[in-house]
Amino acid sequence: MKGFKEFILRGNVIDLAVAVVIGAAFTAVVTAIVENLFNPLIGAIFNASTLEKALPVVIPTMSGGESIMYIGAIIGAILNFLIVAAVVYFAFVLPINTLKKRADNLLAKNRPVGDNAAPLAPTEVELLAEIRDLLSASGAASGEASIPATRREAQNRAEPQDRPEE
Repeated sequence: MKGFKEFILRGNVIDLAVAVVIGAAFTAVVTAIVENLFNPLIGAIFNASTLEKALPVVIPTMSGGESIMYIGAIIGAILNFLIVAAVVYFAFVLPINTLKKRADNLLAKNRPVGDNAAPLAPTEVELLAEIRDLLSASGAASGEASIPATRREAQNRAEPQDRPEE
């Protein structure tokens, strides 16, 4: 039970749960707007009560009957997606990106320049290259030619095998 309690109380699990609940509520709002505002308007253009029944296409079946495909329902689903995407972009993504740019600009203004500037921290690759060079230099100083390139070479150096000399 202790492990389960730690899992549930992690911040990202709680954040995810909140996001799902808010997403469900947001979906209900967007669906209500699409079904009660946009669908009737577009349905009026196509002379139908809603988009769900707009633009019917009759398709003959193999048994001689007919099947009806409603193109309006597809248009409604696309509109629903576009509205949700627009609201998410303009309500969340755009403001967050704007705030992020402002914060970066403030940090850049407060960062010292010229001789007073602190050097940037080295990247992981630069650190690894520096470690390699130091190890290589210390190996050459102790009489070794170089660092073994492969695991097999390292094993051969660590445990020399009895080989007949040629």
